Amino acid sequence: MNRSPTGAAAPAAILAYGGLRLSAHKQASTARPLRVASAAQHYVLPLDQHAGAPSTPRVRPGDRVLAAQPIAAPGGALSAWLHSPVSGTVSAIEPRPAPHHHGAPTLSIVIANDGREQRVEPRASVSFEQLAARELCQHIGHGGIVGLGGAAFPTDAKLLGSQLEGGPHLLLNGTQCEPYISCDDMLMRERAQDVILGARILLHALDARHCTIALEEDTPQAEQALRAALSRCHDERVRLKVVPSIYPAGGERQLISAVFGVEVPFDALPAGIGVVCHNVGTAAAIAHWIRDGQPLISRIVTVAGDGVHQPCNLEARLGTPITTLIDDCGGYTPRMTRLILGGSMMGSAMPLDTLPVTKSTHCVLAATALDLRSRTQEMPCIRCGRCSQACPALLLPQQLHWSIQAGDQNALARYGLMDCIECGCCDYVCPSQIPLVERFRDAKTLLSRTQAEDQAAVAARTRFETRQARLAQLEAQRRAKLAEKRQRLGGRPQP
Repeated sequence: MNRSPTGAAAPAAILAYGGLRLSAHKQASTARPLRVASAAQHYVLPLDQHAGAPSTPRVRPGDRVLAAQPIAAPGGALSAWLHSPVSGTVSAIEPRPAPHHHGAPTLSIVIANDGREQRVEPRASVSFEQLAARELCQHIGHGGIVGLGGAAFPTDAKLLGSQLEGGPHLLLNGTQCEPYISCDDMLMRERAQDVILGARILLHALDARHCTIALEEDTPQAEQALRAALSRCHDERVRLKVVPSIYPAGGERQLISAVFGVEVPFDALPAGIGVVCHNVGTAAAIAHWIRDGQPLISRIVTVAGDGVHQPCNLEARLGTPITTLIDDCGGYTPRMTRLILGGSMMGSAMPLDTLPVTKSTHCVLAATALDLRSRTQEMPCIRCGRCSQACPALLLPQQLHWSIQAGDQNALARYGLMDCIECGCCDYVCPSQIPLVERFRDAKTLLSRTQAEDQAAVAARTRFETRQARLAQLEAQRRAKLAEKRQRLGGRPQP
């Protein structure tokens, strides 16, 4: 993957406990109100735009579909429903380039928009408080809801897997610490009521007693809107928590530490310490589904960077080509050099601008030299320790780097390579311009494969030893029976 040069051009302060203070670069995209993206002629909908198994098509080429109609069903226990964003005709079901595969093709449903905006009859509004928690979770799944923070994990599966005795503490993540990305900020500013309703629905689905909505200190408009929405609903179970604007405080484990002062063990999930984290965008999508009967057919996308004339946030239907969003922002400036999916720290370069918006698309960065940190030739590590100071996961990036060079996979496992969150902080502060994250990512793939092979070998050896023990036991039993029979016959040989 071609990752963007890490970080914006402005210098960053390294914090004593890990992480960076970065220039936000969000003023341009938040200066304009949230708008609806223009309609496109064709919508490309990958069947695997979520974690887990790809969805299974329920339509065929030539079929007419309506907006919000289910067009693909979950393809396994961990999967998600997919709905048509517009009315029109299924023109093809074929491999098409997808952003989450860095432009590589994946099986997709292509819908030709007829422009009529005909919708299926909306589901009746559901009184979520009258549903059992498990029933509510399953109903949320039928809306095609996945985590909109980027991971796109099916929400119903996450909810069903987070049922805890006494109820967990619900944490809604409204922090977008990465530069340029402001879609959640604009959502909370303009649709705070949806976020609060989604929080209340999630509380019921989890049998949870309390909810904390975390947001950054540099989003005062969002905080004001949320407090106003809370004052209208009078739900004392929901509270706000303002956290410092530190990158990458929006990471799930880092946010839990900042809000609750506890750490999630490296080999455990947040639910293991009684916390369940969801994105505020996910909560708003749940509100739309439960209250309005609208499944997940659109999401808010930040279009930012010096490479577009009018950066802003757009509500785009799933499957919308990126070019449509660029046109809605006034087109490219002459300075545009690179198109990045995501922010400047963790985003990845896109080979095409015709790729579609998916459920995990939260930012399109049209970057210029002003937006990206320039890279020079890589130099040897000088053992300055800046990468270790910046690492929010409290790892030793330089030690991992040396272990990769030595090919020592045991050391990589011992030094916690798999705990790397690939935030790019070490890249950003490295004076030797070593592409640490890129090498960590490749090494993680190799280490995962090696560990899987080792586990398979252990399992095979265990099966072999178990079989040998079983055969030995059977042979011993056969010999014992034979000896007993001979003794009963007086030791005489059988004719």
